[in-house]
Amino acid sequence: QVQLVESGGGLVQAGGSLRLSCVASGSIVSINDMGWYRQAPGKQRELVASVTIGGSTNYADSVKGRFTISRDNAKNTVYLQMNSLKPEDTAVYYCNRVSIYKPYLRWGQGTQVTVSS
Repeated sequence: QVQLVESGGGLVQAGGSLRLSCVASGSIVSINDMGWYRQAPGKQRELVASVTIGGSTNYADSVKGRFTISRDNAKNTVYLQMNSLKPEDTAVYYCNRVSIYKPYLRWGQGTQVTVSS
Protein backbone atom coordinates (compact mmCIF):
# COMPACT_ATOMS: atom_id res chain seq x y z
CA GLN A 1 0.00 0.00 0.00
CA VAL A 2 1.10 3.56 -0.65
CA GLN A 3 2.89 5.20 2.27
CA LEU A 4 2.41 8.90 2.97
CA VAL A 5 5.08 11.06 4.60
CA GLU A 6 4.24 14.60 5.65
CA SER A 7 6.79 17.28 6.47
CA GLY A 8 7.25 21.02 6.72
CA GLY A 9 5.45 21.81 9.94
CA GLY A 10 6.86 23.89 12.75
CA LEU A 11 6.34 26.75 15.16
CA VAL A 12 5.44 30.07 13.60
CA GLN A 13 4.02 33.36 14.81
CA ALA A 14 0.56 34.47 13.81
CA GLY A 15 0.64 35.98 10.34
CA GLY A 16 3.51 33.77 9.26
CA SER A 17 3.71 31.13 6.55
CA LEU A 18 4.60 27.48 6.20
CA ARG A 19 4.72 25.09 3.27
CA LEU A 20 3.80 21.49 3.93
CA SER A 21 4.80 18.59 1.70
CA CYS A 22 3.36 15.11 1.42
CA VAL A 23 5.38 12.53 -0.45
CA ALA A 24 3.74 9.27 -1.48
CA SER A 25 5.72 6.08 -1.97
CA GLY A 26 3.64 5.28 -5.04
CA SER A 27 1.84 7.10 -7.80
CA ILE A 28 -0.64 9.72 -6.63
CA VAL A 29 -2.22 9.58 -10.08
CA SER A 30 -3.64 6.21 -9.06
CA ILE A 31 -4.95 7.74 -5.83
CA ASN A 32 -6.83 10.40 -7.80
CA ASP A 33 -8.09 13.20 -5.55
CA MET A 34 -5.84 14.16 -2.65
CA GLY A 35 -6.35 16.38 0.34
CA TRP A 36 -4.86 17.88 3.46
CA TYR A 37 -6.58 17.15 6.74
CA ARG A 38 -5.89 18.51 10.20
CA GLN A 39 -6.67 17.46 13.73
CA ALA A 40 -6.45 19.82 16.66
CA PRO A 41 -6.33 18.54 20.26
CA GLY A 42 -9.74 17.37 21.36
CA LYS A 43 -11.26 17.84 17.93
CA GLN A 44 -12.15 15.58 15.03
CA ARG A 45 -10.00 15.40 11.97
CA GLU A 46 -11.23 17.76 9.26
CA LEU A 47 -10.54 18.20 5.58
CA VAL A 48 -9.11 21.65 4.89
CA ALA A 49 -8.12 21.47 1.23
CA SER A 50 -8.39 19.09 -1.69
CA VAL A 51 -7.07 18.86 -5.23
CA THR A 52 -8.35 16.69 -8.04
CA ILE A 53 -6.14 14.81 -10.42
CA GLY A 54 -6.81 17.59 -12.92
CA GLY A 55 -5.77 20.32 -10.50
CA SER A 56 -9.14 21.66 -9.40
CA THR A 57 -9.09 22.76 -5.78
CA ASN A 58 -11.52 23.17 -2.93
CA TYR A 59 -11.07 24.68 0.52
CA ALA A 60 -12.77 24.78 3.87
CA ASP A 61 -14.20 28.20 4.61
CA SER A 62 -11.82 28.60 7.54
CA VAL A 63 -8.75 28.54 5.28
CA LYS A 64 -10.10 29.93 2.03
CA GLY A 65 -7.93 32.75 0.72
CA ARG A 66 -5.03 31.82 3.00
CA PHE A 67 -4.10 28.24 2.05
CA THR A 68 -3.19 26.91 -1.39
CA ILE A 69 -3.05 23.22 -2.24
CA SER A 70 -1.14 21.91 -5.23
CA ARG A 71 0.24 18.65 -6.54
CA ASP A 72 3.17 17.46 -8.60
CA ASN A 73 2.17 14.11 -10.04
CA ALA A 74 5.64 13.47 -11.44
CA LYS A 75 7.09 13.78 -7.93
CA ASN A 76 4.16 12.02 -6.23
CA THR A 77 3.93 15.03 -3.94
CA VAL A 78 1.12 17.21 -2.64
CA TYR A 79 1.82 20.63 -1.14
CA LEU A 80 -0.04 22.99 1.16
CA GLN A 81 1.09 26.60 1.20
CA MET A 82 -0.24 28.24 4.34
CA ASN A 83 -0.16 32.02 4.65
CA SER A 84 -1.54 34.43 7.23
CA LEU A 85 -1.54 31.68 9.81
CA LYS A 86 -3.74 32.01 12.87
CA PRO A 87 -3.52 30.35 16.29
CA GLU A 88 -6.62 28.35 15.40
CA ASP A 89 -4.67 26.70 12.58
CA THR A 90 -2.63 24.87 15.22
CA ALA A 91 -3.03 21.14 14.58
CA VAL A 92 -1.37 18.03 13.22
CA TYR A 93 -1.68 18.07 9.45
CA TYR A 94 -2.07 14.94 7.36
CA CYS A 95 -2.52 14.19 3.70
CA ASN A 96 -4.65 11.39 2.31
CA ARG A 97 -7.06 10.38 -0.38
CA VAL A 98 -10.33 12.27 -0.82
CA SER A 99 -13.05 9.91 -1.93
CA ILE A 100 -16.56 8.90 -0.95
CA TYR A 101 -16.05 5.52 -2.63
CA LYS A 102 -12.66 4.35 -1.49
CA PRO A 103 -11.18 4.01 2.00
CA TYR A 104 -8.42 6.18 3.33
CA LEU A 105 -4.85 5.08 2.77
CA ARG A 106 -2.87 4.29 5.87
CA TRP A 107 -2.40 7.57 7.72
CA GLY A 108 1.10 8.94 7.96
CA GLN A 109 2.60 10.42 11.10
CA GLY A 110 1.46 13.90 10.17
CA THR A 111 3.34 17.13 10.72
CA GLN A 112 2.73 19.45 13.65
CA VAL A 113 1.86 23.07 12.96
CA THR A 114 1.85 25.41 15.94
CA VAL A 115 0.90 29.06 15.54
CA SER A 116 1.64 31.38 18.44
CA SER A 117 -0.28 34.57 19.08
